[in-house]
Amino acid sequence: MQHRIHRPLALLATAIALTWGVAQAQAPAAPQAPAAVSAPAAPQLTVRDIYDRVAAAGYRDIREIEWDDGRYEVKASNAQGQRVKLYVNAATGAIEGTRLRH
Repeated sequence: MQHRIHRPLALLATAIALTWGVAQAQAPAAPQAPAAVSAPAAPQLTVRDIYDRVAAAGYRDIREIEWDDGRYEVKASNAQGQRVKLYVNAATGAIEGTRLRH
């Protein structure tokens, strides 16, 4: 009789161990730290900051300020009244390029 009592316990212990092993195998992997830590990005100016800097540079009729490819694109008019598109650095507010719009 003792043989029958111990065998179900041994099977139960084996089933628990197998279940635990499956649960451990299915658990999500712990996150790993990045290989190299990059420097923090430069602070980005707000749309209002960009508007103020473009206006201070002499551009008027500022119609649109959009974020594109890590910089701002601004549609405005220059001092001669020509419609232009400005490419503005998001961190410094410097106008990096100008193109006439049609």
